[in-house]
Amino acid sequence: MSKELTEVQQQELDSAFEKANNALKIIETYDQEKVDRLCQAVAWAVSNKTTFSNLVDMGIEESRLGDSKSRMNKRFKIRGILRDALRQKSVGIIEEIPEKGIVKYAKPAGILSSIVPTTNPDLTPAGTAIYAIKARDVVIFSPHPRSKKTSFETIQLMRDALEREGAPADILQCLVNVNIPMTKALMARADLALATGGKDMVKSAYSSGTPAYGVGAGNSTMIIDDTADTKEAAKNTMLSKTSDFGSGCSSDGNLIISEKVYDEMLDNLVLEGGYLTNDEEKAKLRNVMWDETGHRLPDTVAIAPQRLAEIAGFEIPKDRKFIIAKGDKIGKEHPFSSEKLTTLLAVYKYEGEFENALDMMRGIFEVGGKGHSCGIYSFNDDHINRLGLSAPVSRIMVRQPQSKANAGAFNNGMPMTSSLGCGTWGGNVVSENVNLKHYMNTTWVSRPIPEDKPSDEELFGDFYDPELEK
Repeated sequence: MSKELTEVQQQELDSAFEKANNALKIIETYDQEKVDRLCQAVAWAVSNKTTFSNLVDMGIEESRLGDSKSRMNKRFKIRGILRDALRQKSVGIIEEIPEKGIVKYAKPAGILSSIVPTTNPDLTPAGTAIYAIKARDVVIFSPHPRSKKTSFETIQLMRDALEREGAPADILQCLVNVNIPMTKALMARADLALATGGKDMVKSAYSSGTPAYGVGAGNSTMIIDDTADTKEAAKNTMLSKTSDFGSGCSSDGNLIISEKVYDEMLDNLVLEGGYLTNDEEKAKLRNVMWDETGHRLPDTVAIAPQRLAEIAGFEIPKDRKFIIAKGDKIGKEHPFSSEKLTTLLAVYKYEGEFENALDMMRGIFEVGGKGHSCGIYSFNDDHINRLGLSAPVSRIMVRQPQSKANAGAFNNGMPMTSSLGCGTWGGNVVSENVNLKHYMNTTWVSRPIPEDKPSDEELFGDFYDPELEK
């Protein structure tokens, strides 16, 4: 028994893995039609409007984080994940490349550990379950202590759906006596770890000795150039900033605005519900959101703008949806250029050439959020291309609200997910949206093909010297 686990925890963990192994032996035998039906069953069990509304209310009451109205929209993410899963093969042959003599076969990854963040106690288990079942995996979930009852209820609803279809409920399990040592022990014993949460938990996943997919911190930054439709940009910013009270790492945090449209953009942000702070109010926000070392304080995470202002010591009108602070400098000593995770937006003005906006963007990502995401409101393809070439991020949204788009949307081609890999920039192994292919092992079968061997002259070009080959 692990020295860090109680006897009760060790027994629960041993039991969970025994049940998971038994369930894995069964789900491995299912054909494509069966797993697709199971995906539909568990998705509907939690994403129908009535049930998801109850889960949302339960999660917000339990964690005291987030906004019920905008969190309801996350049920459409479950639909998107289901759409992507159903459109792909995951049993038997999944791809053939005749000209290369290659045939690929899908195999389960095995027993997955899934770390559930407190801000997505319902979405993360549902999305993970759909991809895992599609890949014929089994999952043991470790819920966040602050919202574990909601996660447990979500997973129980999906377990009930599996049983109604004659499948083992233990394809999905949720730990009860969970804490950090138990979560670490879970990850160490699993075949694959999925870590969606804070950087410390992601680091633990990567050091568990188990293959792991983690996510990096966000600091979502948008550039608004002089060709932008500022009304569209302001509306999308509001949608992204207010989604679940800005709790997501994809929520717009910083706007870098061309001097040519700066005033116009600010006017439109106010029209969309923004409250523009003065210098005194900005200083008060600084004092309650970050400590002296610039460390983000938890009490102001994912709260309504009125509550955020109240904690800071000032009042804003009831109709305001988010707070705007003018940023002056960028750097680790200037916390407004770091991740906010609440209903606060920082705006910066860039002057002159577009390259100045790119310099500011790079500066912000040196503060935090490398690898995650940024975006641009522009109709200038050269600007979009230059951002694509220079931004140290894994995904860039063009004229789209980040928190609604970069994890996949019905009007873009990003894979639907609730886990965003951030590449080596963010300390992750992938720079993609974690989706079905990451839940599977793949067997490549190779048959002989006509020889494909270029001559040395073709391979080495001008460097080839036949005299050195004698």
